[in-house]
Amino acid sequence: MSEPQPITVLGAEGWIGSALVADLKRCNRSVVAIGRSQLQDWLDDKQPQGPVIYAIGLTADFRQRPHDTVQAHVSLLSKALQRKGIKQLLYLSSTRVYARSASTQEDAPLVCLSSDSSDLYNLSKLLGEALVLQDQRIGCRVVRLSNVVGPGQPSSTFIGSLLRDARLGALVTIQQSSDSVKDYVALTDVLRLLPLIAEKGRQRLYNLGGGCDVSHEQVAAWLRKQGAEVTFARQPHEEFAFPTLEIDRLSSEFGLNSKPFRQNLLIDH
Repeated sequence: MSEPQPITVLGAEGWIGSALVADLKRCNRSVVAIGRSQLQDWLDDKQPQGPVIYAIGLTADFRQRPHDTVQAHVSLLSKALQRKGIKQLLYLSSTRVYARSASTQEDAPLVCLSSDSSDLYNLSKLLGEALVLQDQRIGCRVVRLSNVVGPGQPSSTFIGSLLRDARLGALVTIQQSSDSVKDYVALTDVLRLLPLIAEKGRQRLYNLGGGCDVSHEQVAAWLRKQGAEVTFARQPHEEFAFPTLEIDRLSSEFGLNSKPFRQNLLIDH
């Protein structure tokens, strides 16, 4: 049996990208890690490639960096798709694109408002998705990632900011109400599934999340068990909620039973 081709990770310096590179190496899988400084040389190279996972992106500061956001989610992706020698590319999008929509099924129509700065992120991700899904190579796929939770969580994320305050012994203030809900997925599940989707996915678009609503009160209870003091900035019923994330497509193909808060993330980092 021939050796599997190396997996190339673009955005290998980010949290998910670097964790993916480390996990692939732990599994004795050949991996090519492409960070910011190596990207142009990689784009200019014309050698055949194994699966490519596109993990380049901006998150917390996209409102202050609109042009960088579009470059990361669209412009560099376009160059990667035009590079010679690629048959499989997996683009990491986000379940944020469902923010204004009633359904979270992968093929449901989505709603965005171009005048809202929050939707710049969603629009750029959707344009990136469109480039991938309109590509004639069936090995080009998209995964919409939910809120990833795991060791090394950056403080720029919602859970990461709460963990930072808890580690410092500060009062943890959740800026939304206790009955607001989010969907979460464990980093370990993301690391297991991304290579499988990139190489063997039968569909071209997947949601990757927990598939269940977790309230901020549940998150607060988990933090309190770790010894943190938690309060809420808004009263109950001022809730923030997406529709429950549909993960049937992913689960039926690969199986998923994510438990994102199974670790003590105040210690494991």
